[in-house]
Order: sequence, then C-alpha cells, then structure tokens
Amino acid sequence: MRRRQREIVANKGVRERRPAAWLPAMPSRPSVAEIFLVALRLGCTAFGGPVAHLAYFRAEYVVRRRWLDEAHYADLVALCQFLPGPASSQAGFGIGFTLRGWAGGLAAWLGFTLPAAALMLGFAYGVMSLDDLAGAGWLRGLKVAAVAVVAHAVWTMWRLLCPDPARSVLAGLCAALLLLLPFAWTQLAVIAAGAAFGWLGRKPVLPANGANPEERNAVESAPARPPGHVATICLALFFALLLVLPALARRTNLPALDVLDRFYRAGAMVFGGGHVVLPLLEREVVTPGWVSHDMFLAGYGAAQAVPGPLFTFSAYLGAVTNHGPDGVAGGLWALAAIFLPALLLVAGTLRSWHGLRRRPGAQAALRGANAAVVGLLLAALFHPVGTAGISDGRTALVAAAGLAGLLTGRVPGWALAGACALLGAVWF
Repeated sequence: MRRRQREIVANKGVRERRPAAWLPAMPSRPSVAEIFLVALRLGCTAFGGPVAHLAYFRAEYVVRRRWLDEAHYADLVALCQFLPGPASSQAGFGIGFTLRGWAGGLAAWLGFTLPAAALMLGFAYGVMSLDDLAGAGWLRGLKVAAVAVVAHAVWTMWRLLCPDPARSVLAGLCAALLLLLPFAWTQLAVIAAGAAFGWLGRKPVLPANGANPEERNAVESAPARPPGHVATICLALFFALLLVLPALARRTNLPALDVLDRFYRAGAMVFGGGHVVLPLLEREVVTPGWVSHDMFLAGYGAAQAVPGPLFTFSAYLGAVTNHGPDGVAGGLWALAAIFLPALLLVAGTLRSWHGLRRRPGAQAALRGANAAVVGLLLAALFHPVGTAGISDGRTALVAAAGLAGLLTGRVPGWALAGACALLGAVWF
C-alpha cells in the first residue's frame, strides 16, 4: 500500500512538472538563458535575408536541438508569413514564446536582433562624425547597392506574389497610384484596396506555403497555442496603440511619442518582407525632415551588410534623427517601436491561427494585399531609391551588374553593399 502511495506521489510530481498542453513535444525545455544564447549566435551569423534566416532557424531549433518538431515549425512560419511584420524575427520570437512565454520570446528576439542593432548604431555614429556626407563616394556606392537590392526584391516578390495577370495588373496600378499621390495615407489605402480585391475574387486554394494536403493536415494538427487571455490582451493592445498613438502624439506634442507613433505604424503595416519597410519609413522620417535622403539611403545600404533582421535599420534612423531622442537612446526607442506590433501580433494570433488559415477569404485577402505590396515596393524603386541612386551611366552600370549578381544567387547582399561602397570611393 505504501509503495502504491509513493508511486502516486512520484507520478503526481511528474505531472506537475510537465509543460503546458499547448507546448510541443521535445527532449527538454530550454531555459530562457539558453534561448537567448542560441538566438544571439544566430544573430551574429544569419546573413541572407528572411528566407535564409528561416532556414537557419529550422537547422538550429528543429534539426539540431529538437526544441520544435517540423509540424510546429511549419505552422509558425505560415503564421508569420500571413501577418504583417518581419517574418524571421516573428518566427524567432514565436519559438521562444512557445517554449517559455514572454520571457522566452523576448530572449529569442533580443538575441537575434542585438548584433545587427549594435552594428547599425555604430554605423550611425560613424556617419554623424562625417562633415561632407553628400559628396562622399562610398555613400553614392551604397545608394547604388540599394537600387540593386530593391530591384532584386521587386523581381523576386513579383514572381512569387503576382503569378497571374490579375495580380500583376493590381501591382502595376498600385505603383502608379503611389507615384501620382505620394502620401502616407495612399500606402495604407492601396494595401487595404488590394486586400479587398483579393477577398472579392476569393476561391479555395492551397495554403500560401504550398503545402500538399498531407502536410497541411499535419500542420493544422499542431497544438502550439498560448492561453486565451494572453492572446486577447496582446491583440487589444496592438489595435489600441495603432489607434491611440497618433492622437496622443498630436495632443501632447512630445517628440518621443511622435517617434513611437511613426515607427510603430510602419512596423504594423509591413506586408511582404523587410524591404517593404523602406517606403513606409521614408514617408515617416524623410518627408518631415527628421533624416536627410542621403543619410536615409546610407543606412539602408549599410543594413544590407549586417546579419540579422533588416528592421534594425530603425536603430540607425532613431540614432541619427533630429527629432526626439537621438544617439543610442533614440536608436533603441525606434527599434522597440518598430518591432512591438509584430511581437504583439504573434502572441495574439497563435491561438486562433489554426482556424483562420483554413478560411479561403482570409487567404485571398492576403494574396491581394501582397500584390499591392509589390506595387508599393516598385514605386519605391523609382522614387526615392532610383532617383537618388542612379545619377549617370557609371552608377547605372554598377546597379545593373549588382542586380545580375543577386539574381544568380552567388552574390550575397552584404558583399554587394561592401563592394559598391568601395567602388564608389574610388570611382564615383
């Protein structure tokens, strides 16, 4: 009898230590410190953009450490591709959040983001120490690199997100509208119109990640979901900040709140990848005169040469701005503001994702919004990227050569940025 009681007590202890039901099966739950250190190593070595980052995550978190299985990881990646924001950063945060709640999510996000943010802050201080920035040849080289990178992003996204004539026409119309009406509200309007266009023409299709029915069933069975009250609070906070911050910034006239509002709004409206943040941020910081065109494009070009997420470009902008806090404080403030909506969305939608992704209307609206995003990036390629980067035959030749190198897949973005800066210093 006593032996049976000891077994019951032992089994009870095992049950009490067992992870919550929505956590995936894994050899052992990592600590928050382990999550941070693994993410930090990835942040120091993950070059190549969001697609490459997701491959690094799978190799590290799924294959090597087995913190997630394939089904959970595929489900999380599909969610992050559906939501606005930086997909790779959201996936990293989602992995940590699934394993250890908010502490794990923030540790994963911070570890992956910190190396690139530190490099961009250092570059900001280097740029601010220069006197004749407009005439610097290396800066002209970085502008040319930006033309090649954005052109490559437009080409890649057009092929993936506009595979039929209807969406190609939609992207072209959105680009034309944005060039004719270069206002911040136009960007939001074309994305909303693209989503409405996609929803009206909806029809049942496979998920956007192209999974076959067997893979789809496996992914949809994955149970990784946070508690309902956490999801509700996160979604409510996401929409509350999106609606309240503009009015609060206007009423108080506090520069720090103004910066928070603009970077938060940019982070909340980025569909289709990190490069789409370029035109959104250009409207938010260059148009009001917070950052010059030269400094803006210099930072964007430098962001191609660092590992980790492209959104760390915001740390550079926050550091060099003449509005609100600047330096390290301003960089960290802008960095937190632009990532906050993406993190809130992941924490708020993990629970309901399994049902939402099966709805043809939601998938169709996303396809339409993504086509509009291609138009948004195409307009940015013409202005301000193209008009600032292409000034003569030499710059056009280098941009074309850089684009050709990117299209082959043999020239990474960081190598292109470095080569263009060096070439600009000696030739332009």
